[in-house]
Formats: sequence, structure tokens, C-alpha cells
Amino acid sequence: MELNAVRRGDGPPLLLVPGLGSTWQTFEPVLPALAASREVIAVDLPGFGSSAPLAGKVTIAGLADALAAYLERNDLTGIDLVGSSVGARLVLELARRGLGRHVVALDPGGFWSPRQRTAFRLSIAASIRLVRLLQPVLPAVTGTAVGRTVLLAQLSARPWALSPELVLRELRSWAAAPSYDALLEALAYGPDQEGVPVEATPGRVVIGWGRADRVVTPSQATTALARFPGARLHWFDACGHFPMWDQPAQTVELILDSTA
Repeated sequence: MELNAVRRGDGPPLLLVPGLGSTWQTFEPVLPALAASREVIAVDLPGFGSSAPLAGKVTIAGLADALAAYLERNDLTGIDLVGSSVGARLVLELARRGLGRHVVALDPGGFWSPRQRTAFRLSIAASIRLVRLLQPVLPAVTGTAVGRTVLLAQLSARPWALSPELVLRELRSWAAAPSYDALLEALAYGPDQEGVPVEATPGRVVIGWGRADRVVTPSQATTALARFPGARLHWFDACGHFPMWDQPAQTVELILDSTA
């Protein structure tokens, strides 16, 4: 299958992989700055945005297979990789398989304890139910600072400051994604993310984590580093689950410095 992808800019190629429910547009706050010096290729995962769903069961391994096939078909197997949330986990998995070059993983999943995994499943399942119920009035709700704060308090350290257009587009993509529930189930009940020493990967591995992340809590960074010995950890202050939303300038700097 071919993934929907948007290309911006010129320079060494850089792949952006979004998270659960998101499309390539979740990276809009950082796209212009990245595209000023890189050819940015931002994809929709299978079953999200404009990419068709996987033919079989939705799993992390299956999504990683689809990304790997996309890289191979497009002669991009040596590309630098950036991912957010589930996308961050996927770029780590590609690095573990020996694909890509340098990797920046922003708040990756897959490194939780059993209790944290249960909390993740329950909270995200409740959130998507609410988002689906609110679809008819979502433009009005996301158009106010109070509405954005109520809906995105789990995801952003400053939800009231986010662009109403960004928030509306994001929440509509979650509700419309045919593979949302299946991927949530795969995350909740599937295996944890495996690791490998960074010296066995094609390039550097940098893991960014928001200190105010309420989806994959900061304590999980210790597990991530233990599974990827040699990875570098970067903390984002005053930042929730999406550094490209809460700290866009710092996110751009981290990505460009880590993949230079």
C-alpha cells in the first residue's frame, strides 16, 4: 500500500510520522521551519488521514512494516526519522530494525508499566468517546480558550494557547480515523516496545519528553533509555505530549541539531 505523504522544502530528506488519530498536519507548527533547510516528508499512517487502512489486523508491527515498505519503495531507507507519540514508537522500531539514519522520538509510547498502560487505555478511550459526541458542536467548543483547555488538558501544557484551527483539525481527524479504535486496542493489549543498543542502530537516537506529559508520563523515559542504551534524552519544560505544539521552536532546534 502507498501512504499519503506531503513534501515540503529542499535539502536532505526528513520523515515525520504522526501519532494515534493524527494526520501529517499535526506537524504544521514546525513544518515551515524544518522545510527551510530540509525536504520534509510528512506521512499519514495506514487507517488515518488519507492513507488506506491495513488489510489485516492493526498492530504496531504491521504499521512498522508499512512504513518500512514505504521507505524501500521510495528509496528512503537511509532517511532521518522523526515521530510523535505512536509515531515516535514506530521510528524507534524502524531504528531497531536497522532502517533510517538518525532518529528523534517525541514522547514515545510502549514503555509503560501495567498500571500506566491501563490508565492510558481508560483515559484515551473516554477522550475519543467525548470527541465523537461533540463533533456537531466542535467548531464552537474549540473556538474558545476554555473549550480547548477542557478538551486538551491531558495533551498540552498550554491548551488555551493552541490555534483553534489546529485543535479542530486534530480532533476531527481522530473522530474520522477508521483505525483509531483498533490501534488503541493494539497499544493497550499488545506487546511493549523492544529495544536495542544505539550502537546497533544506523545513527543517533534522541528521545524528547515533555515534563508535563499526562499521556506517557515522564517516569517512562527511564524505561525507554534502558531499552535503548546510548540514546540521549531531551526534556521539554512547560510541555505536554506534543512538543511540536507546546514548544515548536525548541522542537525544530532539537530535530535539526540531532539529524545534522
